Amino acid sequence: MQKCYLRFKLIVVIVLVVRTEAFRREPSHQRGGRVLSPVPMARRRVLLYLKPFDVYPPRPLSGASSLTFPPPPPPPRAANPKILSYLDHRCRVHKDTINLCKSVLQRKPLDWISVQRNHLSNPIHDVDLVITVGGDGTLLRASHFLDSSIPILGVNSDPTCSDEVEELTEEFDARRSTGYLCAATARNFEQILDATLAGSRHYSELSRISVKLNGSQLPTYALNDILVSHPCPASVSRFSLRKRSNGETSCLINSRSSGLRVATATGSTAAMLSAGGFMMPISSRELQYMIREPISPTDADKPLLHGLVKQEQHMLVVWYNQEGAVYIDGSHVTYPIQHGDTLEISSDAPVLKVILPEYLLKQASL
Repeated sequence: MQKCYLRFKLIVVIVLVVRTEAFRREPSHQRGGRVLSPVPMARRRVLLYLKPFDVYPPRPLSGASSLTFPPPPPPPRAANPKILSYLDHRCRVHKDTINLCKSVLQRKPLDWISVQRNHLSNPIHDVDLVITVGGDGTLLRASHFLDSSIPILGVNSDPTCSDEVEELTEEFDARRSTGYLCAATARNFEQILDATLAGSRHYSELSRISVKLNGSQLPTYALNDILVSHPCPASVSRFSLRKRSNGETSCLINSRSSGLRVATATGSTAAMLSAGGFMMPISSRELQYMIREPISPTDADKPLLHGLVKQEQHMLVVWYNQEGAVYIDGSHVTYPIQHGDTLEISSDAPVLKVILPEYLLKQASL
């Protein structure tokens, strides 16, 4: 009896093993004659951040009462019809790129929304990727709403055409968007997006600038640079600065100048380079500073007017004008300062995760 029982148990075990193996080999959605839903994967969320594409201000509807609508703006001052045609074409190219990006996103298993850059005023949360459509300025604006957790991909919607620039060089500046930080254009957007979503295109971590005003952290971190100056470009900026690290302090520099510019490695290729600075490796965590147009610097001061703020250092600036401003990544974000205010400037800021173009990726790997 016991032998029969053991033989029965062995047969049951063999049957169970065979059925289990067969179950594993069946398609996941059709097992045992039943249709099973696959385990749902979390859909990734994308924010499409757009540069506005209106070249001219909107005009009121014809026949509208002047009491209801403001008078129409004056006609554009540009006398050259080629300039107007050029601006209209830029608008169309940008709009076409936006439509292409939206069409690509609609074909992907993504949850996405779009927002124009002048309609966003709060930090970006609850998305897995931000895609900017515009140029470097649009990517910079988006970066101000991001911490270090969400990567950003820039699409240059209106790249410069070298033939066009050469043709029109004697009439006007026909350069379009530089897109230095933009990894994609309309031509390769889907390819870059697919590689990013598949994980084969990785992000790089770029340093940003932190500014504390009288000990309080300013909420916006600069990806390119900051400018500390008098609001009027014709006025003299008066301030002093020194660097500090681990309790050690450098000598004090008293300055009367056009202001102080501090740039990240990313921003070292922009205004800083134009002013006589040097390019830094894109992965550097150091900051580069320059006192702009100093008035009568001494021989002892000259080597100190332009240099680096190391990763472990911070720069202390004391402002001596009645009014002044801190400009972050251009003119869109400003913070007023006044006589006696103290600024603490450093790279102690959340990094920004950016999908970089190929040529910058090669530079970052050096």
